[in-house]
Amino acid sequence: MTIDPKTRTGPEIPAVTPRTAAVIDIGATAVRMAVAEITGAGEVRTLDTLSRPLALGRDTFTRGAIARDTIEECVAVLRGYRQVLQEYGIEKGDVRVVATSAVREASNRLAFLDRVSIGTGFKVETVDDAEVARLTYLGIQSLLDDPKLAGSLLVTEVGGGSTEVLLLEKGDVAFNHVYRLGSLRLRKTVESHRIPEGKVRPAIVNQVRRVVDQMKMDVHDEGGIGVLALGGDMRFAARLLVPAQGEEEVREIPLKRLAKLAGDLLDRTPEEVVRDYHVTYPEAESLGPSLIAVVEVVKAYGAETVFTADTTLRDGLLREVAVGRAWTQTYREQIVNSALEIARKYQVREGHARNVAAVASQLFHELQEEHGLEPKYEILLHVAALLHDMGHFINSRGHHKHAYYLIRNVDIFGLGGDDLLLTALIARYHRRATPRATHEGYASLDHEERITLAKLAAILRVADALDRVEGRKAPRIRCSREDGRLIITVPGTRDLSLEELSLRQKGDFFEAVFGLEVQLRSGGKS
Repeated sequence: MTIDPKTRTGPEIPAVTPRTAAVIDIGATAVRMAVAEITGAGEVRTLDTLSRPLALGRDTFTRGAIARDTIEECVAVLRGYRQVLQEYGIEKGDVRVVATSAVREASNRLAFLDRVSIGTGFKVETVDDAEVARLTYLGIQSLLDDPKLAGSLLVTEVGGGSTEVLLLEKGDVAFNHVYRLGSLRLRKTVESHRIPEGKVRPAIVNQVRRVVDQMKMDVHDEGGIGVLALGGDMRFAARLLVPAQGEEEVREIPLKRLAKLAGDLLDRTPEEVVRDYHVTYPEAESLGPSLIAVVEVVKAYGAETVFTADTTLRDGLLREVAVGRAWTQTYREQIVNSALEIARKYQVREGHARNVAAVASQLFHELQEEHGLEPKYEILLHVAALLHDMGHFINSRGHHKHAYYLIRNVDIFGLGGDDLLLTALIARYHRRATPRATHEGYASLDHEERITLAKLAAILRVADALDRVEGRKAPRIRCSREDGRLIITVPGTRDLSLEELSLRQKGDFFEAVFGLEVQLRSGGKS
């Protein structure tokens, strides 16, 4: 698959020397590798793809741990891939190896990672749900200019352990969530309850519909939503039902045909699916449950067809190799869009939230010499500023604490567990008490993270103090240093009395962190 760097919503592409790189995805049913050439313009040209079946998901989702034999089988597969990489002349630094929920949720995850490292030399990253969503978004960039995918689009992939959902509105992320609905989890339910073969299909459908009902509550159908379903099981269905025509990337499958295939697969045992459809046993276990889940999602949104494409997690990984792992401006915009949707859901005063976020970002850049933090933290600060008042949704009393709880328990596109915790803590400390070791969440941070939190929370307090007049737009502030003071000039204002009063209440923490007393100064025209 070639990814166009000029795509409307694609990230910025830095100039790079052409090189060959590879990505390896350790999934629930297979270990897959893609080798590609990354051109100087940032284009990705796939040279080779390999896939070997492996029942990691069955081990994790039925036993809770990966069996020793499965670990050794995985090591053998990766050793074989390493030989291929040597033939291509690809160095270790140009290989990225990731593992998803089948490894992440295994109780012996660390033992698995250590054995792979010792046996192959590969360092495996266990990617969380937020990272998978980000990689999926990167992978589908080249598809979004297709007219068939215009408007509201629900992007979903049913994996072995979970189902990922991204809602795109005109190419922008409006919602994302991961549901505990996976093909192998469904199989486990059937086996654990010893459901007779003739009742397997209705039992699985019933389980799927419970989750889809929740999905419908989260993502309302307000005028028609198209569904783009990804994943190996959908690629299998597309090959059978709508073979690709020429260079067409997006294919459309009639729902009735997909439902018939899903039902046929569910009515067979995995052994019969292996025999009749010439697939591996791990694939045979997942095909029926996965496809019926897609069918129920499409039915829930009233569509008569489902879109699919050959896009994989590897495409997102290769795209990231091409653009670098920095958080680009386009990616930043998607994170902010997701946070704004959450702010609206919790009835945050959007004007105030946007003003505080804008000033906080300005202060972050103005104070770069003092805080020394990488650009990623500006995004976390901006999101915390957008959501710092969302605790009012529960109760105005102690709303900073409620904001912490809510942020910890929402899905913000692109923010994983650690980033979400830090964002929640930044919002939690926008007022009142300063961080203490007894506070929930704070105690789990290491020394460096605690210092980072203090810097960002201090900046947020000052930014919040500077927006005290209802309806006023965020100013373009200017900062200077004079005799151990930070002078913030606010152009276009004459009366800063409310801001000064608020700053006296909030500024002590900033001075304690940065050693600078904050002083406001009115300026001329902005």
